Amino acid sequence: MCLIRNDKLNELRKKLYEQLIKSITLKNYTSDEEIYDAVEENVLDAGHSVYITAEEKQYLVKSIYNSIKGLDVLQEIVDNPDITEIMVNGYEHIFIEKDGKIVEYPEHFISLQKLEDVVQQIVSKVNRMVNEANPIVDVRLLDGSRVNIVLPPVSLNGPVVTIRKFPKNPMTMDNLLKIGSINEEVANFLRTLVIAKYNIFISGGTGSGKTTFLNVLSNYIPQDERIITIEDSAELQIHSIPNLVRLEVRNANVEGKNAVTIRDLLKSALRMRPRSNYIGRSKRCCCM
Repeated sequence: MCLIRNDKLNELRKKLYEQLIKSITLKNYTSDEEIYDAVEENVLDAGHSVYITAEEKQYLVKSIYNSIKGLDVLQEIVDNPDITEIMVNGYEHIFIEKDGKIVEYPEHFISLQKLEDVVQQIVSKVNRMVNEANPIVDVRLLDGSRVNIVLPPVSLNGPVVTIRKFPKNPMTMDNLLKIGSINEEVANFLRTLVIAKYNIFISGGTGSGKTTFLNVLSNYIPQDERIITIEDSAELQIHSIPNLVRLEVRNANVEGKNAVTIRDLLKSALRMRPRSNYIGRSKRCCCM
């Protein structure tokens, strides 16, 4: 939807959202369908007192529902497969990367409180914690997207959220060959190195495709290998290996205890009968 949001429409959205939060709490709706119907009913009622186009009504229903059950204004962006990166700089500024270009998104959160609620919603789903005492965290969304969150006082302009999305269909070596990112000779050489269990280190700048390339190389690992992955925030997509163990670090709790570090996981992985080879990416490793 390419509707241009104006201040009047955003103000109406905020007003209806606040009304619905009270209404839903009082009536105790039990299903998503009931909440959606309540949102639609309130938007249609609002249309009796103020002129709203059909497109604006559709936008209001979807955005208010996402504010209640989803990631608010981020939900529509997260669901858009053409957007590869989302950058939230405080509640009033959102930037997106689409087709390799970074532009400012025309919408923003209705308040700082709403952004903070979304942040807590994201981290709670993967048993992570972020607050003033622990203001930096790396997590993932349910679809595998990587999320970095930085809160005040470390971030001076309010909560900063950066979401790196990954394609639903993982990149393959054939795709890289078709778009000219690599040639046949290099692809065959890398395939030989992986099969022969050479140590391979993948490095590069932010957004250069390190994780994507590691996922591509993982397709060359023989299917009879036992693979153990260790990550600070799970994002590797290895689908060709049946004997796969995925491990992820755990942050300390509110008392500063019970953290599980990469060192702890690596020590444990050595007792899980890995082979003698490692494929590494930054703080992530893949043990065979």
